[in-house]
Amino acid sequence: MKWIVILLFTITCVIPLQAFANDALLKQSYASKTSDVQIRGSGNVIHILPDDNKGSRHQKFIIRLGNGQTLLVAHNIDLAPRVNNLKKGDRVEFYGEYEWNSKGGVMHWTHKDPAARHIDGWLKHKGKTYW
Repeated sequence: MKWIVILLFTITCVIPLQAFANDALLKQSYASKTSDVQIRGSGNVIHILPDDNKGSRHQKFIIRLGNGQTLLVAHNIDLAPRVNNLKKGDRVEFYGEYEWNSKGGVMHWTHKDPAARHIDGWLKHKGKTYW
């Protein structure tokens, strides 16, 4: 029984540290104007933007990270399914490539690469993975 308590305590301590580490890496990437950083994280939707239909179509929305930084998510809906029923305030997890911009950055490559030349990314929303 004691080992179960220790295991649960360890899990609850490690998960928040991982989220903090990713927020710190995103904050550092923004401050140093670094791009092409593969990273996992999460945030709450603060604004849903119209789809970008020029060239490859992208579902676009802005999330706020735990550290207060905002991040534009540009999810390619020609290569991956649209995130269904996305609403302001929803929590979204992501794994993709960070690109610097002056407004906080862009998260893209949140899908599988059909050519298998890039690391596959994804989005998670309400228990469903989109890739």
